[in-house]
Amino acid sequence: MKQYDTIPVNTVLALKAGDEQAFKIIYEHFAGRLYGNLLKFVKSEETAKDLLQEVFLKIWEKRVQIDPAKSFSSYLFQIAENLAYDFFRKAARDKELQMQLVVHATEAYTHIEEILINKEYNDLLQAAIDALPPRRRQIFRLCKMDGKSYEEVARQLKLSTSTISDHIVKGTLFIRKYCYSHYEMVVIICLVILFTGV
Repeated sequence: MKQYDTIPVNTVLALKAGDEQAFKIIYEHFAGRLYGNLLKFVKSEETAKDLLQEVFLKIWEKRVQIDPAKSFSSYLFQIAENLAYDFFRKAARDKELQMQLVVHATEAYTHIEEILINKEYNDLLQAAIDALPPRRRQIFRLCKMDGKSYEEVARQLKLSTSTISDHIVKGTLFIRKYCYSHYEMVVIICLVILFTGV
């Protein structure tokens, strides 16, 4: 008899046929792991519980679509992933929430996953710097990337220190705005890493 992560195929078939007891068995088997992964990512017990209930509501509503020849656990976690994507799309307008979610999520990742996330942060930052006007980009890199003082850069470029300061302030504001406006991309990357590890 084929198994679905220790769930007997007969239980899955019973769920497909509308058996509420089979649904309860499957809920009890998967709910803890699903909730743990959702909570690790959203860092909100209420949100994680809401998403968990939505997952199993979808499972029940779409039970007739279950394919006994395929992995039930993969089907279940695919629904969870889709709902999590929907959650973050709805939250896309709340940039502060996005940042909090990503910061909290990365705290729970392994070292290798952190490297992957940090690479995406760096890529996003580099894209923001590249989008600066040429002179501002040059000044920003000299001061922020190369660690030169405003005075050193002013002498090198034959500009006043106030001009250098103005470029840095405006450049920093632009980069911050750019990163916030593109932050959903990083959130989705975090999400992919999270569910890949399930």
